[in-house]
Amino acid sequence: MDATLPDTDMLSEVLKRKNPQILSHARRYLAAHSRLAFSNMTIYEIVRGLKATGATQQLSHFHAVINSSDVIPIDLAILMRAADLWAEGKRGGHPCDDADLIIAATALETGRVIVTGNTAHYAWISGLILEDWRNP
Repeated sequence: MDATLPDTDMLSEVLKRKNPQILSHARRYLAAHSRLAFSNMTIYEIVRGLKATGATQQLSHFHAVINSSDVIPIDLAILMRAADLWAEGKRGGHPCDDADLIIAATALETGRVIVTGNTAHYAWISGLILEDWRNP
């Protein structure tokens, strides 16, 4: 099983623990790799959502998840790759959401597969491998 990088929507689904298909994939992944890895950008997106809704218990739980996971920092190489993707996406009429592009650049720079339910957001990016844990 390849190393993955869940994007924000998929990590949120894992944290909610409601979809048995996603949980099954997550369990298999953790059995093979022992830790999840995700981008700093994903932390930002999840924390802002939890704070906006006053979900203090979920925020506390998420801090524990952060501490038991590998958090990939957004470095200069990732920002440069994201800027390249933004320019390419703009020229091609593709989605250019900064958070998605930083997550995609993180996956490309670290050789990871993006796990997402939003494959359309990323499908146009050359070299990016996608996986949707909602699928069997």
